[in-house]
Amino acid sequence: MYDYLIVGAGWFGAVFAHEAMRNGAKCLVIDRRPHIGGNSYTEEIDGIQTHRYGPHIFHTDDRGIWEYVGRFAEFNRFTNAPIANYRGQIYNLPFNMNTFYQLWGVSRPEEARRALEGRREAAGGQPASLEAQAISLIGREAYEKLVKGYTEKQWGRPCHQLPASIIKRLPVRFTFDNSYFSDRFQGIPIGGYTRIFGQLLDGAELRLGEDCFKELKGSGIAGKIVYTGMIDEYFEYRFGALEYRSLRFEPEVLDMDDFQGNAVVNYTAAEIPYTRIIEHKHFEPGAWRSGKTVITREYPMEWVPGAEPYYPINDGANTERYKLYEALAAETPGVIFGGRLGRYSYWDMWQAIAGALEAAAQEGLR
Repeated sequence: MYDYLIVGAGWFGAVFAHEAMRNGAKCLVIDRRPHIGGNSYTEEIDGIQTHRYGPHIFHTDDRGIWEYVGRFAEFNRFTNAPIANYRGQIYNLPFNMNTFYQLWGVSRPEEARRALEGRREAAGGQPASLEAQAISLIGREAYEKLVKGYTEKQWGRPCHQLPASIIKRLPVRFTFDNSYFSDRFQGIPIGGYTRIFGQLLDGAELRLGEDCFKELKGSGIAGKIVYTGMIDEYFEYRFGALEYRSLRFEPEVLDMDDFQGNAVVNYTAAEIPYTRIIEHKHFEPGAWRSGKTVITREYPMEWVPGAEPYYPINDGANTERYKLYEALAAETPGVIFGGRLGRYSYWDMWQAIAGALEAAAQEGLR
């Protein structure tokens, strides 16, 4: 018998397993996918560490979390600085002085502030939608070029139907700083993420590529369950299905040194079917020894059963439904729910690690 049956070999499940095994617990970890690492899984292609499920740049302001992951890998100094391609025009993201110069020809912060003030449209109180929030922050022109098409492709809904909270993830700066994240600690593990998960899960029994949780759920095979899958699926959709967005990735190996000159290029025009192209060798300097390059086009899609759920859609209706599942989870003994899907939250990597460490502490494992 196992102490813990852990469903999902991503950050939450792997970190929890590691902490449990450090304290002598016996863990069985299962995952539908044929590999460890969840969405952070990386694989080497032509000497290039390739992020299978989109770019994963580790970033956090939490020194404790940064030092924790630093036990398992050396991190490089990669800083995410995406650019946007709108119908052949190139802009820096997130919004900063470079962007404002590209949009309006202004070169000083005070000029940019005046230009923005003249273009912002008052929302009449607290903005209720992403569209209203964006226009009140950056004006209609910047919204139409750099936000609207990309966001509607990403979420599959008009911006006026999306919550304002989504756009708050995008900073607006009055400096020539192209860094997407403002966290103190940022980087990518040298040699990829998969090595980290191999260390975290060392000593656990793994069953990969097996969709066997239903068979194991009531088997008594373990004292407790750690569940990082979809919370609505665990409860057999008792209150109805929660909504998610999915993604389709199209990787391609190209016989050239460099395709686009940057790790991430967003395509913000609505008529381009993908949201971005990732060029993986820009994530790790050592990859330049390869004479080839690997790119991935990322296509958003509606989640349907059988597809991978990547993003919870935290609008009003889904949030209210999730609260019902959350209350039910609190009344379910012997089961720990975690991760982006188990908590129906748009967690970054550091948050999944922090959540797992907190759950381990509550179990007396830290």
